[in-house]
Amino acid sequence: MKRREAREKAIQTLFQLENTDLSLDEAIAYITEKPMDRFYEQIVRGTVERKEEIDETLVGKLENWSLDRLPKIERTVLRLAAYELLYQETPHKVILNEAIELCKTFSDEKAGRFVNGVLSKFEEK
Repeated sequence: MKRREAREKAIQTLFQLENTDLSLDEAIAYITEKPMDRFYEQIVRGTVERKEEIDETLVGKLENWSLDRLPKIERTVLRLAAYELLYQETPHKVILNEAIELCKTFSDEKAGRFVNGVLSKFEEK
């Protein structure tokens, strides 16, 4: 599985978790098949396990918005991208570009601009 596809499936999984009573393992099984891609599993589990830390960081980057007021897809994309920015070795530009593409796939261009604005406030490693 390519990383872009892994990120798309990760967004679907994380979105499922926010809208259902599924466990993490049930949501993963619903979205992907065995054998599971290591990168996919790492970013999904990492985002879920560090959700509180990620949300605290995102709240500090949002201007005139609360995390709860954001549309679910933008919130999900931001969480996934923030996880990668904070805990992965992926280049900053790649994460921003991927987040924008995820917004174009699952939402719209306006969402992509918003997400880009928030994520651009993270310092490059």
